[in-house]
Amino acid sequence: MNFKSLPQLLDYFRKESTCKEYYENVRWGDTPACAHCGSEKVYRTKRGFRCGEKECKKDFTVRTGTIFAQSNISLRIWFAAIYLATTHKKGISSVQLALDLGITQKTAWFVLHRVREMLKEKAPKMLGSEKIVETDATYLGGKEKNKHYQKRRSLENNALTNEGKPYEAKKVIIGIIERNGNVALKHVTGETRQNMVDFVTTHVPHDSTIYSDEAPAYNQLKRFYTHDNVKHAVNIFVEGQVHTNTIENFWSVLKRGLYGVYHQVSDKHLERYLDEYSARFNTRTLSGKERFDKFLVESESYLSHKRLTK
Repeated sequence: MNFKSLPQLLDYFRKESTCKEYYENVRWGDTPACAHCGSEKVYRTKRGFRCGEKECKKDFTVRTGTIFAQSNISLRIWFAAIYLATTHKKGISSVQLALDLGITQKTAWFVLHRVREMLKEKAPKMLGSEKIVETDATYLGGKEKNKHYQKRRSLENNALTNEGKPYEAKKVIIGIIERNGNVALKHVTGETRQNMVDFVTTHVPHDSTIYSDEAPAYNQLKRFYTHDNVKHAVNIFVEGQVHTNTIENFWSVLKRGLYGVYHQVSDKHLERYLDEYSARFNTRTLSGKERFDKFLVESESYLSHKRLTK
């Protein structure tokens, strides 16, 4: 069964029993394992499973220890939320998801954040071992000249706005992308040499080929990589293979999503949104069912409401 549309998915998962059976197969295959200790010595009960190990003996269900744990929402609605959140190229807001699925906006907001917890890369892979890599930084936030006078940075005190409130500088995001490959993103405090070089060296093996713009922060990359840059300052955007158009195209999708769908993202949750956009991009070549199953496999990521909102 290939889920090419939301109606197909909802038709297939019409019954909750079908959802449970499907998820059990994705999570455990033919051999269920205890969600507490990992033992395969388990047996079914009326409400789920029970561990047969003497030291454990705990009850559990297929939801235990996953993003679906301690939730009263049916798996059918959860599966629809996952499908919508991972197939909409620019994302879906909690308001829209609530309307589509018939749940409250507060519930939809929590559901989406649990889905983002699932989309987080558990074991990041090195990029660029056999491909050309581009790196760049982008800024999120309105232009100073477009802000209302009271919201602008105060000339007398750079830490405050003209109305006396703390000034919020633009958010800085570093990106690394393989041509015809994957992307890795990180929210950092600034476009400094330490931030840029540390992030690149963590995700890209030495001796790879990296292209960037002419920002001074990238000069240290020549120590570890075959590095060249494109001269944006003099309106040179492509010199043979040297360009950053791939990462620039990704930035356009990211910004259109954050500005057009979510409108505003706090520093506290920005990394979760970056996980969402990178996961969608990195699975763009998979079919609907392949993407859906891949993310279900990664769903053993419990996120409590307390941890999310503290």
